[in-house]
Amino acid sequence: MKENYPVIRLRGRNDWLAARDGIVFSFFIHRDYSEIGPAIWRAIEAYVRVIPPGSLNWYTAADGDMVPLDDEGWEHNREEVMGRGGGGGRTAELLESPSETGGYQVEYYGRRLDTPFHDAPVTTLAFTFPTEYLVVQGVARIQSLALELARELPFNFGYASFALVSTQGSWAAGDWDITEALLARYPGLDAPHARRFSSILGTRTLGPYWLTFLGQPLLGQLGGIDALRDGLSYPEVSLLPMEDDRVLVTLDDWPDPIDTQTKPIPPQYRALARRMEPFLFQYEGEELPLYQHDTNRWIRRFLQVP
Repeated sequence: MKENYPVIRLRGRNDWLAARDGIVFSFFIHRDYSEIGPAIWRAIEAYVRVIPPGSLNWYTAADGDMVPLDDEGWEHNREEVMGRGGGGGRTAELLESPSETGGYQVEYYGRRLDTPFHDAPVTTLAFTFPTEYLVVQGVARIQSLALELARELPFNFGYASFALVSTQGSWAAGDWDITEALLARYPGLDAPHARRFSSILGTRTLGPYWLTFLGQPLLGQLGGIDALRDGLSYPEVSLLPMEDDRVLVTLDDWPDPIDTQTKPIPPQYRALARRMEPFLFQYEGEELPLYQHDTNRWIRRFLQVP
């Protein structure tokens, strides 16, 4: 397994590290942030317990500056997550480095569903790990962690995947020719952008992933657990029912980047993508900007004819 993971270091201007290889857990929760603060903070605390001490050193302050994550910083972020006051949303960004992308980070964007400032808001929480953590801890440990965090959250959609780990989607600031080549070669490589999708995803999906978490209303729109089990009858696939009418769909034994230079896309990914197709996020409009067009194409990558 280890030899199948590409080592990725995407460099931006002045050679700063814009993105690296790793694992991302992303959860999308169609609730006002004011309803779920305690659950979000419990998930963040669970993540901090399992990563190496001192992995998170900086955070984004209220004025947007990066400042050291000391005891005062932890209290600030706890209040930001737990806050039940007014305002358009809440943000907590806990990072390993104040500038370059590190392997460990938390991104939380609490949204109000009635806000006029976002097209289709959804409260979003994402965690990352470097690939080295997966190699040392093993796949079973990563899967167990994803499930532990998911149980805390009333998600409607979520996933765990091999990914371009970056800060605020900064993978897009790297050499685009290299990034585009990586995404074309490895369809199992996620390009996460928690901040952007927290404003536009709503109750839609971003497609199938190694671990795909489905809650309501998405699970019901897909026909429920029984329909999913019937449509995903592959030996690699397992479905684990969760409380509150949710399910974890595991598509493979490990978070495979899927190197298309050595093998085709596994059929179970295509099967789940076809079932999800009516509910996939897509930018709409006749003349889309190039980045929106590219995003639409990337989200539909498992539906493209081989």
